[in-house]
Amino acid sequence: MLSGETFVFGHRGAKDYAPMNTLPAFELTLEQGGAGIELDVHRSKDGYPVIVHDFTVDETTDGEGYVTEKTLAELKDLDAGSWFDPQFSGVRIPTLDEVFEVVGQQLLINVEIKSTGAETDGAEQVVADCIAHHNMGDRVLVSSFNPMALKRFRAIAPEIMIGFLYLQGMEIDTESMMDGYAHEARHPYHDMIDEAYMMWAKKHNYFVNTWTVNDPNRACELKQLGVNCIITDAPDVIIKAIEAC
Repeated sequence: MLSGETFVFGHRGAKDYAPMNTLPAFELTLEQGGAGIELDVHRSKDGYPVIVHDFTVDETTDGEGYVTEKTLAELKDLDAGSWFDPQFSGVRIPTLDEVFEVVGQQLLINVEIKSTGAETDGAEQVVADCIAHHNMGDRVLVSSFNPMALKRFRAIAPEIMIGFLYLQGMEIDTESMMDGYAHEARHPYHDMIDEAYMMWAKKHNYFVNTWTVNDPNRACELKQLGVNCIITDAPDVIIKAIEAC
């Protein structure tokens, strides 16, 4: 999926300019020249892969409550744009199917499965089914902070690339949970990356995709270190920066 040059992905889309995790934010990433997008997926109560960052809808819609406790119809009734700016009034929470249909053949897609528990709510299966239905296997990478979710997904769809999300100071030592478990990519927070980290990653044949990089100077440093993908809230700014450095 990723090789050679440093790619720029929109973090939940171009979220500095449009409401995060919505079709306008994803389409704007494409307009700005991004190679791909990062997005967050939950399983709705009735089994659809829906795109919301938080575990509740409280912060980014006019509703309240847990995403997984709402049906797709209930989620589609919510306004997911006005909180950001009135011009986005009426923008709806998209499904992963809709994202694939609108930008799937033009952008690479990092699908983050939102999961915190040892037991599944079925998110891994609905994501795998959606990827297969749209024949997106060679255009996606599935990531998660939860090693158990990654392991469950790998068991369902071993042909899909997976990436382990992490940062320093996490309450649970998830890094040790991934020791010895095959995965293609590491997704560290950007301040974890230096020359020694990149040497270690290359030794283990990991792609390195990092988040959330909004500073042009830091983006240049990361490009020079050889990261594969920079995930940013402002794709246009970071693209311009790495093209100049």
